[in-house]
Amino acid sequence: MTAPNCSQNPRPLEDQVAIVTGAGRGIGAAISRRLAALGATVLLTARTTEQLEELAEEIRATGGKAEAHALDLRSEESISALARTVKEHHGRADIVINNAGIGSLGRPLHEMSPEDWDDLMATNLRGPYLTIRAFAPLMIAARRGHIINLSSLAGHNPLKNGAAYSASKWGLNGLTYSVAEELKEHGVRVSAVAPGSVNTTFGHAEDGSWKIQPEDIVAAVELIVTQSATSFISEIKVRPLQKKS
Repeated sequence: MTAPNCSQNPRPLEDQVAIVTGAGRGIGAAISRRLAALGATVLLTARTTEQLEELAEEIRATGGKAEAHALDLRSEESISALARTVKEHHGRADIVINNAGIGSLGRPLHEMSPEDWDDLMATNLRGPYLTIRAFAPLMIAARRGHIINLSSLAGHNPLKNGAAYSASKWGLNGLTYSVAEELKEHGVRVSAVAPGSVNTTFGHAEDGSWKIQPEDIVAAVELIVTQSATSFISEIKVRPLQKKS
């Protein structure tokens, strides 16, 4: 996927504030670097801040703006506290990237404990709900904003030995499409990016050369956040060009 041409304005997100969940590594880190390069102040969030602090320093060293914030997507209070901090210190939230997610792959559903099911759903589906609930009011007040939910092709297709993960992404897709209808009248666009297998540490360790690269997802996100004010990209599906050999 080719990213939009920003040569006329290399920093189209100047003065905007972006919140990225699961920003410490993989797709989240790659998205954060690009949003900062486009001019946004990026709030990097994850449960622990060690990797976030390193990434924030890296971004600042290249002239970008970034902050590290501990965030537990399973906690309503943690998310609400971050929203209060953003409102107090920045007064705006232009972009929210619901990227954080966990998987439970490689075993049939009947072998999954209720505790693991609850943890997965709390992170993959309840977390984005709580994040939207916390930050949508800032966007509605400004009559602008982008919410991007990182879904999966597993949210469109059956996934053997990954039923819970697939169910969470089917649910996330339904949430995305429906909230988009609720918020578009306020100038807020809610979109999904649904990749196939991405070459990150997520899932099982294996040769990832055939997989989608994190930068491919970055290009999709950039396309959404820099689109025309009169358009609405509701979903981007990203598939590997080649099949696993």
